[in-house]
Amino acid sequence: MNQQHIWQLFDGLVTSLQLTFVSLFVGCVLALLMTLSLILRTPIAHWLTRGLITLFTGTPLLIQIFLVYYGPGQFDWIRQSFLWTWFKEPWFCAMLALALNTAAYSTQLFKGAYNAIPSGQWQACRALGMNRKQTLAVLLPFAIRRAIPAYSNEVILVFKGTSLASTITIMDIMGYAQRINAQTYDTLAVFGTAGLFYLAVNGLLTLIFRRVERKVLAFENSH
Repeated sequence: MNQQHIWQLFDGLVTSLQLTFVSLFVGCVLALLMTLSLILRTPIAHWLTRGLITLFTGTPLLIQIFLVYYGPGQFDWIRQSFLWTWFKEPWFCAMLALALNTAAYSTQLFKGAYNAIPSGQWQACRALGMNRKQTLAVLLPFAIRRAIPAYSNEVILVFKGTSLASTITIMDIMGYAQRINAQTYDTLAVFGTAGLFYLAVNGLLTLIFRRVERKVLAFENSH
């Protein structure tokens, strides 16, 4: 591998990081809404959330990417609508599949953190005369903080999951690695270097989240 190939992998890294952060942002917003639908048990939203969780946690991410990318093109009404402006773009389809996938898993994490709220805290809020909405406003932020250690693993999984985006022509780390390998046939060096890119980013993310965990969970450690 030469210097040009290394810079190509860096270009792919930028794409992978962009895909990761946008997917996490969209997925986190969806997960919070889906968690609220489970907590409040709103009729339609509750069952829709259950269905999405079952679908996106029960099937491989690769299949989800293929369905989002190739599926909409099978319907004339989608191709003739404004939606096709988005669904014909590989980057948007990969982002949407990753966002829905992480939303499903994150909803389970957030709901688990909510279920783990000690009963004493609920009783304390009731003793102060708070209604359900006020109680949730107080307790949910603490529940989300407790979910951060598990959510950090989800962030890493999303970043690693971006490697599948190359299957729909996106030039991320794996996309460039496959192109360079086809040009040089130096498989060990090419994919070994690509693996080091993933390892370095995952190591950095792990260190960042460890610092975040110590800060956001300081309220528990101080007791």
